[in-house]
Amino acid sequence: MPFNSNLDESLFSKAWESDEARLTVKVCSYNKGPKKLQISRENRDPEGNFRFAKLGRMSKEEAAAILPLIQEALKSMD
Repeated sequence: MPFNSNLDESLFSKAWESDEARLTVKVCSYNKGPKKLQISRENRDPEGNFRFAKLGRMSKEEAAAILPLIQEALKSMD
């Protein structure tokens, strides 16, 4: 069965932004299934617009900044 975006529900979403990137912590449920945590990265291009990028490795600053968002997201998964 192919992915259907109409069945994907975002239950929680908060982002942290720096000059170079934005990290978003989300909790989603697909087709009323189990709640799952998602972390995504967007980097700024030369024009200042955000573009999707692989999450990859995070700096200590990035990890410390999103840790409270992850903890808040985990509470929303109860």
